[in-house]
Amino acid sequence: MASDLVIVYHRQPYEEVEDADGKVTFQENKSPNGIVPTLKSFFGAVDHGAWIAWKLAEDSANPGFDQVVEIDDAYGKYSVSRLPLTKEQVSEFYHITSKSAFWPILHSFKERYDYDPVNWPNFREVNWRFAEAAAAEASEGALVWVHDYNLWLVPGYLRQMRPDLRIAFFHHTPFPSADVFNVLPWRREIVESLLACDVVGFHIPRYATNFVSVARSLLDVTVEDRETVGPHLTFEGTALNERTVPTRISYQGRDTEISVAPVGVDVPFVERNADSPETTARAAQIREEMGGAQLILSVGRTDYTKGGIEQLASFERLLEKHPDLVGKVRLMHVSVAANRNMTAYEDIQNDIEQVTGRINGRFGRLDWQPIALISRAIPFAELVAYYRAADVAWITPLADGMNLVAKEFVASRTDGDGVLVLSEFAGAAVELGSAVITNPFSNRSMDSAIHTALTMPEDERRQRMADLRRAVSRYDVRAWGRAIGADLGVKNDDARQGDGGNAPAAA
Repeated sequence: MASDLVIVYHRQPYEEVEDADGKVTFQENKSPNGIVPTLKSFFGAVDHGAWIAWKLAEDSANPGFDQVVEIDDAYGKYSVSRLPLTKEQVSEFYHITSKSAFWPILHSFKERYDYDPVNWPNFREVNWRFAEAAAAEASEGALVWVHDYNLWLVPGYLRQMRPDLRIAFFHHTPFPSADVFNVLPWRREIVESLLACDVVGFHIPRYATNFVSVARSLLDVTVEDRETVGPHLTFEGTALNERTVPTRISYQGRDTEISVAPVGVDVPFVERNADSPETTARAAQIREEMGGAQLILSVGRTDYTKGGIEQLASFERLLEKHPDLVGKVRLMHVSVAANRNMTAYEDIQNDIEQVTGRINGRFGRLDWQPIALISRAIPFAELVAYYRAADVAWITPLADGMNLVAKEFVASRTDGDGVLVLSEFAGAAVELGSAVITNPFSNRSMDSAIHTALTMPEDERRQRMADLRRAVSRYDVRAWGRAIGADLGVKNDDARQGDGGNAPAAA
């Protein structure tokens, strides 16, 4: 059955679970990611939808599984097309091209960019197959919504195959300035593909502005409309602030709308978890275990963009400059490896462990260790308990498209207390100006921010947290869905979200 809405996303919208008899069932994703249920909620507004993803296969020509399955669940009726990719194709498409070449450029780490191992023909082939699958599923004049940088070429291919379609793209990472992005030798091919879209979306105005700047540096692109950025996405205290943003551009007779919609977390779901008797009891237990010491919580992936080493160095300087804090403050540093098979990330994890060991050896006592390093994923319910128990959430990435951990922390603080220290290079900083904003590239700024957070009076903590909670509620994941839906001309069904099937993304 042809679909009026086709979502193209690299991961499947469910988990496959095989029972003892070998029967496979599809269940809601257990991994915390609020985007997937939000995307599926759009299927409720159409008669039939489709989702395009990839699935690992030993032989892509004979995968040994149904490439198209029909789903009928709480979100509606939709097909899922699973593109069979071999382990080698996935490695080249995702781990090498997307992570070794694109990822460092998107986050403005030119020194980590690695062009040599990229298999560009393979990247083209995989994107072409995604486009073919979308074209096969889409009805006449349907909307095809493509997600993220590893599918950059899909819109251009899709426009060639099906000029009747409406095509949208949403970018979930930062988008860098022209002098950084143009390091990529495939820059023109990528940008021309994105300009085949009817709508291109970004989290914050800065990323949208950077994209238009890149497009204009490469092609004869004209800015047709520009708007003043609203007050809720403007904060002068962050490096990512923009006062105006382009909203419509044209290229070779085609107009492309530029959309800005910051993604949020499922606030009601987080609050329900935070207020549950189990979480309340666990948070109280954590506080009791702290023995009156203050708890700083840092949560992120093991990634050079997250600034883990820089943060640990700042904590070491804090203990050096304020010896009265020894034994009275503890850092719980959660650094979860996202790409265990990649040498760069393994090296970062080793460095984090080495620095943590040095600090603990230098300042630790038999009855107290300054840092608890956690290198495994923490169940969401347990993480919320730590959010509730922490005095400070210390979120200081060197570059981050949004950072939902910061928003999760705020949403969990139904008690109205707690301090958020946030990097000005996280996209969320333009919304969360009542956090203690810091520059992770400055030792002085980092050290001052964490000390300010630890010594902040209660009335100031509560005022800041009240402001932060209003901001997080304003742009929660449902607001993102409504804003995107308005830009795309399709409604999503809010009522199909927030049943607790998925926790928001800790990323």
